[in-house]
Amino acid sequence: MTIEENRFTSKRHTTFYLSSGPSDGPLLIFVHGWPELSFGWRHQIKFFGAVGWRVIAPDMRGYGRSSIYDSHSAYAQSEIVTDMLELLEHLGSDNAVWVGHDWGAPVVWNMGLHYADKVRAIANLCIPLGFERGVEELIKHVDRSIYPIDKYPKGQWDYQYFYMENFEFARNEMESDPYKVVKALFRKKIGEEPDQPVFSASIRERGGWFPPDGSPPDMPIDLDVISEEEAQEYADALTRTGFFGANSWYMNHERNSTYDAELSLAQRTLHMPVLFVHAENDYICYTIKGGLAEPMREACTQLTEKSVQSGHWMAQEKPEQLNAFLLAWLEHL
Repeated sequence: MTIEENRFTSKRHTTFYLSSGPSDGPLLIFVHGWPELSFGWRHQIKFFGAVGWRVIAPDMRGYGRSSIYDSHSAYAQSEIVTDMLELLEHLGSDNAVWVGHDWGAPVVWNMGLHYADKVRAIANLCIPLGFERGVEELIKHVDRSIYPIDKYPKGQWDYQYFYMENFEFARNEMESDPYKVVKALFRKKIGEEPDQPVFSASIRERGGWFPPDGSPPDMPIDLDVISEEEAQEYADALTRTGFFGANSWYMNHERNSTYDAELSLAQRTLHMPVLFVHAENDYICYTIKGGLAEPMREACTQLTEKSVQSGHWMAQEKPEQLNAFLLAWLEHL
């Protein structure tokens, strides 16, 4: 199956995207998160294009070959959702099945909440409904038996406050060696067990992602997730773009909360089919137990839940299992 490279430019933004499958196939759009690329969906682009879907995977703003901006506000959810609306119009379709992961999941949730008529169905990985409202919404569901409030006031989401309080320092840490950062991040597990605090809960206390001097460790590649060639592709892209855009997605929690406040009560119930796939070994966004997924369950009237024994990067670590879940669900739409 051939994967094609494309570029679409509107009056306000340029989106680079990968595509596969028949031009008249039903539209399936994959939305990546931090710090990835359209390339992160490579296993899904080939698979679903081969079975007849028209598959689209954009580089999100701030990443790869899409537009990059020099203000934090340019990375608010309202701007990113508008990118997706323009892309959908460019593709000549009234709606699509949208699939999101990591920061891509809030984008997809927002498409369903704000523009339900543009959404045939939603599938999101790892990140349930709620993050699109801002990080404070996630803190409400921190498991205080693992993260006592006196020691971990922000729970596992402490790292997001480090971005807000020390943006340039965090950016410099990552830009110092993107290849090492990629190798350190793209792993099956980050953390020991689900009932133990993960390192993301103490980023501010530790003084950064990579203390003591801000230098990323030189870790071996986790070949169960990405190959050396794939790690280098990510690193090359992040070297070109830097981390300002990618990290600025974390600088808009207040704006995103304001955007969420525009919703009516009726809009807050999602009536389209929704698939949510839990990552059993994602200990930062741990949804297997606890209350983090409850708002999603309350808001979605046609919700299907599946679990994959993977870490956060399930689309790359366990593509066959994820693709099987997605295909079975899509066949019943």
